[in-house]
Amino acid sequence: MAPNPFRTSARPVTLTAELPAGQIWLRPCTPGDEHGYLALRRANQDWLAPWDATTPESPVVAQPTQAGVRKMLRTMARHARAGTHLPWLLWFRETGTGTDTGTAPQMVGQVTVGPIIGGSARTTSIGYWLDQGHAGRGLMTSAVALACDHLFFERGLHRVEINIRPENTPSLRVVEKLGFRDEGLRRRYLHIAGEWTDHRSFALTSEEVGPGLLARLM
Repeated sequence: MAPNPFRTSARPVTLTAELPAGQIWLRPCTPGDEHGYLALRRANQDWLAPWDATTPESPVVAQPTQAGVRKMLRTMARHARAGTHLPWLLWFRETGTGTDTGTAPQMVGQVTVGPIIGGSARTTSIGYWLDQGHAGRGLMTSAVALACDHLFFERGLHRVEINIRPENTPSLRVVEKLGFRDEGLRRRYLHIAGEWTDHRSFALTSEEVGPGLLARLM
């Protein structure tokens, strides 16, 4: 019998992987991450603004604020307890900068899974963003692979989907490296940066992942 994707979803899960560049962790968001998250978002505001979600009622990308981050983290924690989402922050420590030098892992991005749909669908989608200073090093590719392996092998999901704007070249490289199948263009799919934008839809099913996505990168 396949695992029930909702059976353990209320329990925070930390995932980790060793990479040539160092070690990554996917750690559940907590209220204690508020100040670090706010600083990281502010530092990457111009880098992320073209891809940030908006709504027709609030079409301007909001400035990161302490109150807004606090509300978001509480909402994510509530969704995680309900079993509908897995909100992770991505942490990274470079090779050769271990605890012997006193260097702690850095928060460098976010990976959010959800909504998780059970029943006959057993599907979800993934969204992610990465600090500009750490882009181009394969960290997010490995983080998405780590998340997908957990979803397929531990949560028992059948399908994982990622939707990306056609102009977002760095995000497209992530799904291409991991072998996601291109399912075509969704016209005016999501409201991003003040307008309805097209997205390319990519997906994998459990029959397509073989021994796992991390294994594809080794």
